[in-house]
Amino acid sequence: MTALPDCFCPTDGTRVPSGSLAWCCPVCRGPLDLDFSPTPAPLSSLTGRVNSLWRYAECLPLASPTVSLGEGRTPLVSLREDVSAKLDFLTPTLSFKDRGAVLLAELALRLGPRQVLADSSGNAGTAVAAYCARAGLPCTVYVPEGTSPKKLEQIEAHGARLRVVEGNREATARAAREAADEEGVFYASHVFNPYFLHGTKTYVHELWEDLGGRLPDVVVVPVGNGTLLLGAALAVAELHGAGLIDRRPALYAVQSAAVAPLAHAWSEGAEDLVGVTATAPTFAEGIAIPNPPRARQILRAVRASGGAFLTVTEDQIRHAQSDLASRGLYVESTGVACWAAVRDGALGGREAVVPLCGAGVKTGMARE
Repeated sequence: MTALPDCFCPTDGTRVPSGSLAWCCPVCRGPLDLDFSPTPAPLSSLTGRVNSLWRYAECLPLASPTVSLGEGRTPLVSLREDVSAKLDFLTPTLSFKDRGAVLLAELALRLGPRQVLADSSGNAGTAVAAYCARAGLPCTVYVPEGTSPKKLEQIEAHGARLRVVEGNREATARAAREAADEEGVFYASHVFNPYFLHGTKTYVHELWEDLGGRLPDVVVVPVGNGTLLLGAALAVAELHGAGLIDRRPALYAVQSAAVAPLAHAWSEGAEDLVGVTATAPTFAEGIAIPNPPRARQILRAVRASGGAFLTVTEDQIRHAQSDLASRGLYVESTGVACWAAVRDGALGGREAVVPLCGAGVKTGMARE
C-alpha cells in the first residue's frame, strides 16, 4: 500500500505525520493541509478508465479504493449560452460532499479508529455516514437543531448515530471537536481534514475533461466553509502547473446575504474575517457559516484567481430554485445559490459554470 503523505499547518508550518489521528494543528488548533504535489494525467490517458472520480488517480492521495460508490463524473448541462451547470446532486447521497467523504472513509479505513465522528448541517454528515456504512465503520454525526428532517432520516438510514445539538452550526462544531479529542476517534471533518479538499478538487478535473482540456472563464462556487472553492483552487493549480491549461479561471464565491462573513471581509479588503458576523435565517443553510476556519485561505484563493465574492438574498434564492425547477432541475435551496447570483448577468457574459450541489428532495422548495 502506498505511504500516506504528511499533513502540515498552513499557518505555522507544524507537521503532523501520516497515520496520526490528529485532526488539527497541535500548536494553533487550525486546519491542516496535505504535503502532496501530484501531476495530473493528460486527456489522452483517461480513455477507458473507471467512470468515477477515481479516474484521476495520479491526483489523489489514496490509491486502490475499496469503498467507492461510483461518485463523480456528473453531467454538465447548459442553462443559457454563457452559463452551464454541473449536476453534482447526481451523486450517491445526492450532494457534492460525496467527493470528499469517500476520501475520508478510505483514510479512516486505513487508520482503523474505534469511532468515526462528523459534524454537519446535513449533507456532509449524510455522505460520511454513507461511506462509513460502505466501509463497515461505526459513525456518529453531530447536527444542529433545525436540520432538515429528510437529511436526518438519510443519516440514520445509513446506520450512523445522530447527535442533535441545541444551538446553531457553530455550537454543533464545538461539540463535535470536543468529542474528536477523545482517544481512538477519527474526526471526519470536511473543514479540517485536507483529504476532503483533495476529493472536492475532482469537480474541476471533471470540468476540464468535459470541456475538452480547458476550463471556463469563471468557476462559480457556493462558500460556507469553502471546501469546494479550495478544492477547485487545488485542481486549477495542478492543471496549470502540469501545462494542461494555459490560463486560470477566476473563482467567484457566493454567500447568502444573511450570513456573509467572507463577502464582508472581501468588501473591506481584509485578509481574514472582520468583526462579529451578523446572522439571520436563510434558505441557504448549507453555507450559513459565521466563522469558517479556513477563511484566510479562501480569501487568498479568490484574490489570487482574479475572482470576487457575490451575495444573494432570500428572494433571489427562492426565484432561482423555482426557475431551475421549471427547467427540470429540482435542487435544494443552498444548491441554487450560484445560479441565483449569476442568472441576471452579473458576470457580463463571460463563460461560467455553476454547481448544483444538492437534490431538492433534501429540503423541499423554499417558501416565504
